[in-house]
Amino acid sequence: MVELEIQALALQREGLLIEIGRLVGSCGFTLLRQRLVQDPHGTLLTMAVRGSWFKKRALRSALEACDRLVNFELLPSADGELRPHFAATRKVTSGYVPPPSPPTATADASTGGADGANAVAVDVGAAPPAAADAPSPAAPEVFEDFIAAREPAPPPAPTPAEPVIEPFVDVPVLEADVPAVERALTTLEHDYPRIVPRLLALDRAVAAGARESSLQLAGQRVGAWLFAREYALDTGLELGAALTSIAAPALHAFAEVDLQGSQLHIRHSPLCAVDGRSGCSFFGGFLEGLLGPAIAPGGMSIFPVCCRSCGADECVLAVSE
Repeated sequence: MVELEIQALALQREGLLIEIGRLVGSCGFTLLRQRLVQDPHGTLLTMAVRGSWFKKRALRSALEACDRLVNFELLPSADGELRPHFAATRKVTSGYVPPPSPPTATADASTGGADGANAVAVDVGAAPPAAADAPSPAAPEVFEDFIAAREPAPPPAPTPAEPVIEPFVDVPVLEADVPAVERALTTLEHDYPRIVPRLLALDRAVAAGARESSLQLAGQRVGAWLFAREYALDTGLELGAALTSIAAPALHAFAEVDLQGSQLHIRHSPLCAVDGRSGCSFFGGFLEGLLGPAIAPGGMSIFPVCCRSCGADECVLAVSE
């Protein structure tokens, strides 16, 4: 297995996460982290994925064939941290310094006129006496020239500030906080399906690195409990039948859900705030606990395609065997 980082630049943001998520899943890779940032150059998408090394060439070919992408880079993962995006706008520091305002000419003219007058007076006083028959020189006429003061040149317009791109901080992944999950689900039988406030409290109570694992564990326990209570007789189903008859109706207790093929589209998820933190790990765990005992023997994979906390219009979970 190998971890790769996909950096892509696109002109349109709408539906980008869904389309690239489907493309990555079709090549056999699993999404680890994702980031979507709006930039003056366009929409910057970063995905960390994990999959077989032998499928790397197929993934690159699929990205090259995607019409939505202006450009992309496929890089090895940097120890769990997302690199700065190759297409992000860089701040350029200019060394230009505006010239000082030119001095006004009024003071120079007045000073020069005074000095000239004094010079003329000294010259006249120091002149030798003229001969009797020579006409005395006429006194020089001093004209005061009017020089309009030039207005200083306006300073150059300030350079527009570049948008500040917040650095991505990778939080270390921790195991689920089992005691906190048990406290949150103490009154599950009486509160279900009105358990969203308890899940939000669990989200805030645990450490940042244990958020997703704790929500996933809570989802697994709620899903297993609901299967035992409502669907214990529905076993040996195919995945498509299980999604139609069990998964979609059960998720309606939390949000508006639309089943499209093998993908569950969750609209207005109460656990996934816009520009906030994702709660899709609860829904993934919920499907694992709910569908695991129902489907025919075989593995089940749940792939989070996109989440509205990362800028998507809705949360999408792709379920496959």
